[in-house]
Amino acid sequence: MHQIRNIVIVGGGTAGWLTAGVIAARHQGQRPHGFTVTLVESPNVPIIGVGEGTWPTLRSTLKRMGVSETEFFRQCDASFKQGARFNRWTTGAVDDGYYHPLMLPQQFGSVNLAPHWLAGDGDGSFCDTVTPQGRICDEGLAPKTMATPEYEGQANYAYHLDAGKFSHFLQRHCCETLGVRHVRADVTDVRKDESGDIVGLDTEQGIAIDGDLFVDCTGFAALLIGKAMGVPFRSCADTLFCDTALAIQVPYAQPDDPIASHTLSTAQSAGWIWDIGLPTRRGVGHVFSSSHIDVDAAERELRAYIGPAGDDLPVRKLSIRAGHRTRFWERNCIAVGLAAGFLEPLEASAIVLIELSAKMIAEQLPPCREVMDVVARRFNDTTQYRWGRIIDFLKLHYALTQRTDTDFWRDNVRPETIPDRLRGLMELWQHQSPWLHDEFDRAEEVFPSASYQYVLYGMGARSAVLPGTIEADAELARRARRENAVQTQRMVASLPRHRDLIERIVRHGLQPI
Repeated sequence: MHQIRNIVIVGGGTAGWLTAGVIAARHQGQRPHGFTVTLVESPNVPIIGVGEGTWPTLRSTLKRMGVSETEFFRQCDASFKQGARFNRWTTGAVDDGYYHPLMLPQQFGSVNLAPHWLAGDGDGSFCDTVTPQGRICDEGLAPKTMATPEYEGQANYAYHLDAGKFSHFLQRHCCETLGVRHVRADVTDVRKDESGDIVGLDTEQGIAIDGDLFVDCTGFAALLIGKAMGVPFRSCADTLFCDTALAIQVPYAQPDDPIASHTLSTAQSAGWIWDIGLPTRRGVGHVFSSSHIDVDAAERELRAYIGPAGDDLPVRKLSIRAGHRTRFWERNCIAVGLAAGFLEPLEASAIVLIELSAKMIAEQLPPCREVMDVVARRFNDTTQYRWGRIIDFLKLHYALTQRTDTDFWRDNVRPETIPDRLRGLMELWQHQSPWLHDEFDRAEEVFPSASYQYVLYGMGARSAVLPGTIEADAELARRARRENAVQTQRMVASLPRHRDLIERIVRHGLQPI
């Protein structure tokens, strides 16, 4: 029996160090018995370093790794994220906007408020009717107070962060606390045995690294999963058109300027602009389709959005190859992060996919090579499903648009560009609201049915409400809406300003885990 004891991760950045930390934390008890986690990182390849948005899952991931939330804020230039606001996606009008918050609608497991809202008089947005979080974001408030312990909150939250600082923070924690071995070397050769398994790596520095399981976190290079193992890449460029991004780091005009506690996504003529507030700066970028607009015109739109503050700031260009590997676990090699695939950052799916993959590897790590293929099949099935659902959800934002002002928006609603599963669901949702139905039947959906509700009804879609279908839980729905109104009033009155809370955390620290 070939035991799996030596895990080798190739590549650093967020993908490499998060994966190393999750695996090492889970299997710390096996270290005295010869279990090792080694991360091989090239000293000559810079990290991409622009992934600044996360999902609430990162809170539990960091907590399981033993990370202090206070230290995370202090060292990663982090802020709170409570969702995203989408402007000009539906009609393109100045007042066109809606929230996709991170809180579920009130009493979501007991009553579906969507049909009650649809059957009502339409007073107020769907978001404001079912959750306080849109109002919290409008008021520039944080999701918790200083009296709230680390990783807990009055409102659900994720983070915005500096990706470069985050990688270094994770590296220190993994090496100093979790016992991860860090090797700085450039991989020159991948050694395989006669079966096709990877058995070791040779490096330019003359260091040979052997292992039992190899995780490819080499980014777009995909040194292991692509070049060594030959797993094909599946493009989804026929569904998601954006293939280029221009990024700028924008300083605040004043050190005490407010920090938005949500991502701002503003639609443009052939794409959209992200705007993320960190304590020391804003991260702003234009994601667009080069088939619909050239780079110079896209940069003009970006600089026009930023205004005079961005006139002399350098812009960084990034290419987006939309799609993913046809398999993510091939023999004893697993792709995580950009090596597995990449999609535009519309709903901050990159880091959550790293987390979910690392968690599944750590929890289902095969004890021996003899059962690895069984685990690999399960991993591939689950990961393929997740990528497919993320593609569906991103496309939904485009497929619901009413904009016809440019070819980009007109092309996005062509039926042949919409995945079959999503097209079927959009037809179904004309007749019933998404809720706890069979279309959301996996234990770990990246986007729950509530997320689909926020986007659907935020963008003006409507589901039919048949006579007699909402009377049975009408009182429960009224009670949930009253609870939401009371909770909204209480939170708006009691939560601190976003920047104020971050500054207090950095100075004084939250209550520890």
